[in-house]
Amino acid sequence: MRLSEKRMAEIKYHRCSYKKKLPGFFFLFLTGLIISSALLSQDVEPQKKKKRIEILHADLWEVDEKVDKDLQQLHGNVSLRHNEVNMWCDSAYYFQKKNQVQAWGHIHIEQGDTLHLYGDYLFYDGETEFAFVQGNVELINKETHLFTSAVTYDFKIEVANYNNRGRIINGDNTLSSIIGIYYVSRDLFHFKDSVKIVNPDYVMTADTMDYNTESETALFTGPSELTGDSLYMYCERGWYDTKNDITSIWRNALIDNKQQVVRGDSLYYEKASGFGECYGNLSITDTTDNLIVKGQYAWYYKEPERFMVTDSAMFIQVSDGDSLFLHADTISAVTILPDSLPAGYRLMSAYYGCRVFSKNLQAKSDSLSYSFQDSVIRLYRNPVIWSEENQLTSDSMAIFTKNQKADRMELYNTAFVVSQVDTMRFNQTKGRSLIGYFRDNELYKINITGNGESIYYLLDNDEVIGVNKAKCSNMEIFVDDGQIKEIYEFKEPEGVIDPPSTAPKNNLHLEGFNWFDYLRPKVVSDIFK
Repeated sequence: MRLSEKRMAEIKYHRCSYKKKLPGFFFLFLTGLIISSALLSQDVEPQKKKKRIEILHADLWEVDEKVDKDLQQLHGNVSLRHNEVNMWCDSAYYFQKKNQVQAWGHIHIEQGDTLHLYGDYLFYDGETEFAFVQGNVELINKETHLFTSAVTYDFKIEVANYNNRGRIINGDNTLSSIIGIYYVSRDLFHFKDSVKIVNPDYVMTADTMDYNTESETALFTGPSELTGDSLYMYCERGWYDTKNDITSIWRNALIDNKQQVVRGDSLYYEKASGFGECYGNLSITDTTDNLIVKGQYAWYYKEPERFMVTDSAMFIQVSDGDSLFLHADTISAVTILPDSLPAGYRLMSAYYGCRVFSKNLQAKSDSLSYSFQDSVIRLYRNPVIWSEENQLTSDSMAIFTKNQKADRMELYNTAFVVSQVDTMRFNQTKGRSLIGYFRDNELYKINITGNGESIYYLLDNDEVIGVNKAKCSNMEIFVDDGQIKEIYEFKEPEGVIDPPSTAPKNNLHLEGFNWFDYLRPKVVSDIFK
């Protein structure tokens, strides 16, 4: 049956109007063919013989040999099939020899039980099993919805491609990009250029990203950012499991949870358990307490907060005037939650080879602890503290701080204070226990209690004019600019002052004397020696 002139004019109008709407058709079609050819070239399986496109239904089916004897014109509720692909539309041109279809209006393509492709216009090549769909395109596969203006789809390898912006909805995530490739059989999207994920809890942007729609995992390459109400993340390589809130990032990796800023060569974090690991050049900055912890490896738990850092581990208490630097083999911290207190407090420990450096105070010990409840640093096993010209030793020590500055220190059992006069002579004071007081981080007074002994050299313009040797129960010593200026002896003091020439040569040191200047950290880098 021939078409009426009016109907032929309408068909020609529709065909021409779609030609005007397809400025990028040939580029997109060619791009899709190139991708398909490249992927198919890897396939060594013999290809099945191509089937002809079947016409299942049309309200009106016409062939006009004067126009094109190979052209079959289909109108009204058109239904087509090719291999395992079903197609529906309002009207279509079927080119039998070329095995091709052009279709218009309410395009619906179905492959298998899960994939559906919708649009306004379709070109389908039965020889290559390749389709181009344009106009209000929607591709649905399982729980994934793709929206774009135009898409190519290769039914052999099940790959969709768009290059003029697309939007994907998958679970709670909405993804968008300018360029995208969807590997349907692998549940994998490859996004390029202005990639963005919008989730109720965060927004992620990236230059390039792969996204698995089944596992809801994003793999990003290039600069990538995640921003949420209480979290910021940056990296240039990594992956993020959006379903289980697990992330692994590397290359300039950074995580900021508004309380701590974590940097490292590689960072791993599980939100549900609050567990994280850091590898290589890591730093944890506590913005609340002005603390920094550095090292090469660390693990972390959020609730209750605890962490461990090792391999070149360093702790820094930041202060405007005099920051404190601590190094040890291992630095760890736990949050103590006693029932009697309204809130917990942090207890930090450092062990094996502790070294401390600040401008006015240096120390060494085998191990130490720092309680954030009372701001006390406790040093254990052969501790030594240096303050200006003075070296202080005892069995154990405690440094009490206020406002991130030393307030006082306590030495327990065999406290010993030494300062150097010259290469051969040392001022020395010892006793059962000692309390030292600080002003602006400088030691200015020392109180010694029990079994006090001292050797003190009297100077006149840096020349030794006498040696004061004394014993008493208690002593009070005043220090100025690191030098002992006054000594007060209490409770049965006894002592002598000898000229330096008559002082016994074998009695220059009190029992237990040691001089550890070679162990003293004189610059920050010395804490690693």
